[in-house]
Amino acid sequence: MIGTEVLVVGAGFAGLGAAAHLRQRGRDVRVLERSAALGGTWRDNTYPGCECDIHPALYSYSSAPQAVWARGRATQPEILAHLHAFAAGNGLDDRIAYGTTATGCRWDETTGRWHVRTDHGPDYAARFLVLATGALNVPQVPRLEGSFAGPAFHTARWDHGVDVTGRHVAVIGTGASAAQVIPYLADTAGRVTLFQRSPAWVLPRRRQHLPLPHRARRTVEYWRGEALVPALTGSDRRLARLEARALRHLHRQVPDPDLRRALTPRHRIGCKRILFSDSYYPALARDSSTVVTTPVAGLGPHGVRTVDGREHAADVLVYATGFRVSAALAGLPVVGRDGRTLIERWGRDGASAHLGTTVAGFPNAFLLGGPNTGIGHTSLLFMIESQLRYVAAAMDATDREGVTALEVRAAAQREFSDEMRRRSTGTVWTTGCRSWYLDRDAVNRSLWPDSSWRYRLRTRRFDRENYTAAGPARRP
Repeated sequence: MIGTEVLVVGAGFAGLGAAAHLRQRGRDVRVLERSAALGGTWRDNTYPGCECDIHPALYSYSSAPQAVWARGRATQPEILAHLHAFAAGNGLDDRIAYGTTATGCRWDETTGRWHVRTDHGPDYAARFLVLATGALNVPQVPRLEGSFAGPAFHTARWDHGVDVTGRHVAVIGTGASAAQVIPYLADTAGRVTLFQRSPAWVLPRRRQHLPLPHRARRTVEYWRGEALVPALTGSDRRLARLEARALRHLHRQVPDPDLRRALTPRHRIGCKRILFSDSYYPALARDSSTVVTTPVAGLGPHGVRTVDGREHAADVLVYATGFRVSAALAGLPVVGRDGRTLIERWGRDGASAHLGTTVAGFPNAFLLGGPNTGIGHTSLLFMIESQLRYVAAAMDATDREGVTALEVRAAAQREFSDEMRRRSTGTVWTTGCRSWYLDRDAVNRSLWPDSSWRYRLRTRRFDRENYTAAGPARRP
């Protein structure tokens, strides 16, 4: 059994950020990473064209800014290299246990410690547990009747041993990964067939018009993103203006009226994730590309069958179907004070956490990227940084008061969850479309329904009044 003050599960952006921030404050931190390398989603997603679709000036922590990205865009290899440099610069390399999967976390009321089992090697005991498992790590692959004889893989598990040059590639899905990989396929493959369940709203990428210093550029792009919030949270006039901008982009890039109709969304912009691309539409407008809007029924040995009975030939099948965001913690039993797991509690009551960070019954445990901390208009790193400061303040309060643990009050968690439901009413996310933002009861459990700076204000101090001391008294 290895003892540590803080145990972080996950070595992606959030986990590395937590480890660096807490070590800078003098905490003893260890990190468990189930893979052989750090990076999280930026390690796993290596498909051609993979990059960050928000402005690159916003895609680094403010404490470790990445001032220059090649070609002004943050590509997957560059982001992964940045994360490796971040870990090395913060002395994290020897604090990470690679190839070590946490298989269970249990709060021990007697010792006031989190006991964490691993799949091999030693187990751990920690005062504080930080769950940074991420939401985009379990690929969503649709269950389809039949089987395909050729190469088939998800974008997050790209098979680089398959040469698509000159071949007919079928792509199922129209999310962010599809918008990034299809331009590459249009340039490389012989033919591309996209199977589209519903078209996405696409806006042009933001361009750098002025040569500004990094900090100034970061500020400008941050407030540009925040300018989208009124449209998403209830202003019909601003929403209509945003849709008009996206439709102008579509009309400029797709001259064929039939294809334009097929690519015109029928839901309000922002109800699902907005895509930013200048190359997606032109790739689909090529003579060698086909967009199929008839629903997929199943697979055949040599293609994809649609419900009208047609089989569309293909040599290679690519699933660009996103992730099972609710499954991120499903494989990790986190057992709280009452002996129930976090997933059991959420299965009964719906996923919720006070400020998206702490859950009643789970003392000294913190979620990064938890319920209602997702963001659709700016960098998630801004939200994570806000959480890191809050988590550090909670740990400091525990030390200052000389208690073993602090646990959020159930009433405070419930009040925050009710607030999120109330504030989500009337936003674009509840206008009727199906998206991963909503749970099975059509409740927004994913997104923060407001400006990100308001979340920063909510987390700038630790609200001790919403917590109670838990566990045995600490020895002096």
